Amino acid sequence: MTDSTPPLHPMEREQLRAASTLVVTVKSADEFHDDVTDDIASLEQSDAVDAAPALSFTSYDALMETLTPRVLELIEAIRREEPSSINEAARVVDRDVKNVHEELSRLAQLGIILFEEDGQSKRPIVWFDELVINLPFDPEAGDTATAAP
Repeated sequence: MTDSTPPLHPMEREQLRAASTLVVTVKSADEFHDDVTDDIASLEQSDAVDAAPALSFTSYDALMETLTPRVLELIEAIRREEPSSINEAARVVDRDVKNVHEELSRLAQLGIILFEEDGQSKRPIVWFDELVINLPFDPEAGDTATAAP
């Protein structure tokens, strides 16, 4: 099995480790583009962009397909048990290594977990202490519902 996750720059890795919360949201592609454009404009004006790391999905379905109860259980187990490899992570959650590897590879592509490589072993790391899911129901009114696993 190969992992196509691009390696993080050491500075990016340290910035993620310094953060303690990952905010997960649902936004349209246009909203996401507008947010990124605004942040870039702020950075160009030397203004700091002080926001928690965020992961945006374009639909509720995409969020729910990704962050299933099994995935959340895996994330929590890795955070709690700190397994030294993918094989050990699979043992901790009592699941097939191949399935856990595939799930962890998807989570790494999304930036939810990081891998530290030690020879042929890859140690999964959950870099945040808290995952906050922010679900806007009426963006015009600014109403949101927040849930944390």
